[in-house]
Amino acid sequence: MVPAPFLLQLGGFAGFGLLVGALVLIVVVVALLSAIEIVNAYEKRALTVFGEYRKLLQPGINIVPPFVSRTYRFDMRTQTLDVPRQEAITRDNSPVTADAVVYIKVMDAKKAFLEVDDYKRAVSNLAQTTLRAVIGDMELDDTLSKREEINARIRTELDEPTDEWGIRVESVEVREVNPSKDVQRAMEQQTSAERKRRAMILEAQGERRSAVEKAEGDKQSNIIRAQGEKQSQILEAQGDAISTVLRARSAESMGERAIIERGMETLADIGQSESSTFIVPQELSSMVGRYGKHLSGSDVKEDGHVLDSLEFDEETRELIGLDDIAEIIGEIDEEAEMNVEELEEQARAIKEGKNADAIRDADEVIEEMGEDFHDASVDGAEQS
Repeated sequence: MVPAPFLLQLGGFAGFGLLVGALVLIVVVVALLSAIEIVNAYEKRALTVFGEYRKLLQPGINIVPPFVSRTYRFDMRTQTLDVPRQEAITRDNSPVTADAVVYIKVMDAKKAFLEVDDYKRAVSNLAQTTLRAVIGDMELDDTLSKREEINARIRTELDEPTDEWGIRVESVEVREVNPSKDVQRAMEQQTSAERKRRAMILEAQGERRSAVEKAEGDKQSNIIRAQGEKQSQILEAQGDAISTVLRARSAESMGERAIIERGMETLADIGQSESSTFIVPQELSSMVGRYGKHLSGSDVKEDGHVLDSLEFDEETRELIGLDDIAEIIGEIDEEAEMNVEELEEQARAIKEGKNADAIRDADEVIEEMGEDFHDASVDGAEQS
């Protein structure tokens, strides 16, 4: 039979062994877990063993010494750093505030781990000082209008020191550049004055253009009016000239007619005298010759010389009635031919000795022909 104290002692040893085994198991599990390092695809990790840099852990599962190693994570993607708002004074002594955004990327994780303590803070501080320096070297107007130049200069200033850290500055963007309140009010007044000046210039240019257009229109109107007046004067002058010519031709025709009538009366008076010789003026003979040619188609000959007749145009012929005289002479010729035919018939009847009535009819026809010829001549003279 085993004594009870011995049994208690055996139980105590068994419980202690179980506890030690559990502790060993826990230690093994922890060691295994600490020896396995899982690295994401977008990062790299720097491995140190007992504080000594060993290598960079690549993405995936990596085995490291347990309990004595440490890893430092580096994100290999493009990262954004906000540059806090900075106060700066421009070259023309105008205070402004500005902030920016810097885009960086870790190109060499080993340099970023060994060359700089905290690369993000280092780049941010360097960007702040560079922003103040660049703005202080520019005029106020340039800081407000030349954003691209400011960005390029800040990036150039950051490139050299960040390359030593294994960091690449991909881009720098200045977000805002704000002058002080007093400067803003002065700029607003300047802008307002500039706009007023441009408005006045545009208004003056519009008025000048309107005046030019109006003057050009008045000029064209005066030219057209002057041309119309000139044409009217020309037409009026032409009308006066034509009227003067017609009046002169009418007066000439009336004067010749009066001369002819006066000459005819003189010839009648001379014919009643006992003298058988008389002198006809050359002017009267010339006019009689011209009218005789128009009436009979022949010229009056004197001493074997032909007197040239005057050619009349259509207006003069209409004024003196030459066409009407020709018609009257034609009617006289027709009546004369008819009367001649009647006389011939009556003469044949008398010759045949038919009766004495035919003789009386012939005498009557001769008398009628004489009267008709006299009346036609009088009518023609009156119409002339």
